[in-house]
Amino acid sequence: MKIKLFTDTDLDGLGCAIVAKLAFGDDVEVTHCSYRNLNQRVEHFLQNEDNKNIKLYITDLAVNEQVEKKLNERYHHGGHVQMIDHHVTALHFNQYPWGFVQPEYDNGKKTCATSLLFEHFVENQQLEQTPALVEFVDLVRQYDTWEWDENDNILAKHLNDLFFMFGREQFEEDLLKRLKENPDLFQLTDMENMLMDVEEKKIERYIYAKNKQIVQRFVGKYCIGIVHAEQYLSELGNALNKKNPHLDMIVLVNVGTKKVGFRTIHDEVNVAQFAKELGGGGHPKASGCDLNEETFKLFVTDVFHLEPIKPDPEKNEVNVKDALHGTYYENRNGEISFIKKNNMGKYILVHQGRLQEVQFKTFEEAEKYVKRTYQSWLQFDRDMNKYHKN
Repeated sequence: MKIKLFTDTDLDGLGCAIVAKLAFGDDVEVTHCSYRNLNQRVEHFLQNEDNKNIKLYITDLAVNEQVEKKLNERYHHGGHVQMIDHHVTALHFNQYPWGFVQPEYDNGKKTCATSLLFEHFVENQQLEQTPALVEFVDLVRQYDTWEWDENDNILAKHLNDLFFMFGREQFEEDLLKRLKENPDLFQLTDMENMLMDVEEKKIERYIYAKNKQIVQRFVGKYCIGIVHAEQYLSELGNALNKKNPHLDMIVLVNVGTKKVGFRTIHDEVNVAQFAKELGGGGHPKASGCDLNEETFKLFVTDVFHLEPIKPDPEKNEVNVKDALHGTYYENRNGEISFIKKNNMGKYILVHQGRLQEVQFKTFEEAEKYVKRTYQSWLQFDRDMNKYHKN
C-alpha cells in the first residue's frame, strides 16, 4: 500500500522521513511542509479521489480546524489517517482515534516527532530497530528538545549542522545509506568531523555579530529581544538568551522565509502560548509563527527606529558584576545606574545620582531591572574616568 507523509522541514521532519522510508521503502512519498503551506497541501491531497486508499501520516505539524474536520471525515469514511506530534499546542488532537500527541515520556524526557513515529512503526512491527537507528533517532530527539545542550552531546548538534550544510535531499540519501549499511553503529566520518570544527568557528562569529544587533522592546508583559537572522537559528536563539538573561525571549525574524522564531531559556516563559496568539505554535521554549502583516509591524516596522542594545564588556577588570565597591551601568542616553549591596544584605539602586525606592534580594534581580527599565549595559572600564561617584 502506498504511504503519504506530510512532515516538517527541520531535522525532526527529516528524521520522520528517514524512519518512514526505512519502514516502507519506495512506497512512501514525503512532502516537507511549514505551518504556512501545510493546510493547503493536506487539503489538496484530501480532495483527490485517487488518494482514498493511500495511508496518510502527518508528523511534527498540526493542521487548522477546517482541515482537522476533513481528516476526521476521511477517517470515519474508512480512510487511513495517523497524526503524530509532540507540541503542547496540538494536544487537542488526542480526542481523535487517529491523533497521538505526547510532549514527554513517563520518565520526564521530552519527545520529538521522529522518536514517536519510530516507536509507532516498531510497535506495529513495520520497522526493525537497530543500534544505529536507535542512536540516530535519539540524536534527533536530543537536538529538537535541546537536551543535547544539557548533556553536552555535541554529536546531536553536529547532525543538525550537517543537515543544513548538505541540504535535505543529499543528507537524507547519505543517512539512509549509512543506516542500512552500518546497522550496529552510528557515527560521523572523519571528513564530517573536520567540517564541523570549521562550522563551529563560523557559528561563534555569527553569534558574536548578532549579539550586537538585538533591539529590545516590551510586548505585553514580556521584555523581548528582536534580531534578524537567517541561519543557525536554534544555536543563535539559545546563545543570545544566555548572553542576555534579562530578556524573556529572543525573537528571530527571517524575512526571506517569512518566518518568526521564538526562543527562551526561562521556565516561567511559555513561547508556545506567545506564538499561538500570533497564529503559530511549538514548544514552551522554542516556537514560531509566520511573518505576516501583523507580526511584520510588531517585530520590524514598530522597532525600526530603535537602536540595538549594547553587549556587556567581556574584559573588564574594575567594573565587574556584583563587585564589593558596586557596579556601574550606562545607556545610550548617557544615564548612569549604580548597584551596590548595603549593610542589610539588600541591593540598592542609584540612578542618575538618585537613590531608588526599589531594593533587590540578589544582584541578578537588580541587574535585570536596570537592563529592562533603562536598556543599560555594564559600563566599560575605559569609561569609568568620566564618572567619579554617585
